[in-house]
Amino acid sequence: MTELTLGKALGAGLRQAMRDDDKVVLLGEDIGKLGGVFRITDGLLDEFGAARVIDTPLAESGIVGTAVGLAFRGYRPVVEIQFDGFVYPAFDQIVAQVAKLHYRTQGRVKMPITIRIPWAGGIGAAEHHSESPEAYFVHTAGLRVIAVSNPEDAYRSLRQAIGSDDPVIFFEPKRLYHHKGDVDLEAPLADAAPMGLARVVRTGNDATLITYGAMVSTALQAADAAADEGVSLEVIDLRSLSPVDYDSVAASVRKTGRVVVAHEASREAGVAAEVIASITERCFEYLESAPLRVTGHDVPYPPAKLEKYHLPDLDRLLDAVDRVLDRPNSLTGAGA
Repeated sequence: MTELTLGKALGAGLRQAMRDDDKVVLLGEDIGKLGGVFRITDGLLDEFGAARVIDTPLAESGIVGTAVGLAFRGYRPVVEIQFDGFVYPAFDQIVAQVAKLHYRTQGRVKMPITIRIPWAGGIGAAEHHSESPEAYFVHTAGLRVIAVSNPEDAYRSLRQAIGSDDPVIFFEPKRLYHHKGDVDLEAPLADAAPMGLARVVRTGNDATLITYGAMVSTALQAADAAADEGVSLEVIDLRSLSPVDYDSVAASVRKTGRVVVAHEASREAGVAAEVIASITERCFEYLESAPLRVTGHDVPYPPAKLEKYHLPDLDRLLDAVDRVLDRPNSLTGAGA
């Protein structure tokens, strides 16, 4: 095992993918000499050259459009979108071309494109630098959507995404870029869990807490705090937002009977709503209470000084747990 930050683990994943396949090319703004705004691609230009680590103009639609052309020619392009809020100029290319060309050509054309997006809040950034646009892509048929939460998963899942013939939207929680964890750089990729499989990161019996990305860390903190009061929470990291591993989710819900789903994105039509609807369809007779959502608010992402009121935190998660358990809680003073 090697201790790496999540950012360094992503860089290691890119490096190994490029060593394994000379058809893997990187495209993005300032990813070459600078190494990317978060330094994820640092050192790759020196190792692989400017023909494979391509600094692009500031034009996201052009970057993704170029990736489509490269995929047509048999390459495996990896696109870096510099910040989450910058993906919108490329939205037309992603939903109209990347997501549809395999289907449109009846399988004759593959789109093995990985689109990396530094994502979500918690770093005190300016407007368009802290958004959570995952629901747009989850709704788009033809895309895989992955959200990682730790260095090991970042390293493995990124290599799996690059090796996949499906287009993958790959969300990286930017506030965890400097968080460290053990990464096995030597284990065969074939031995890794499939990137579409959810992971139970903490077992429990009283309620299931489902989330992804940076919120996994918050959920684990909530589980620790709940344990101090005798409440056993099972925490599930979805890892894949499209498709969702509902078999693993349903197995947990059938055990606990109570569910809280959390994410940073806005509440309306978010991933949590879809997960809860699917849980209700699959596990209705096992539910002891109505599933609850803990999400960001339905407002544009607020200025940095206010983001702590927008992001789901420990107290909001524990309040939802109290409500699904019908326990007295600090916000209402009574059971839900």
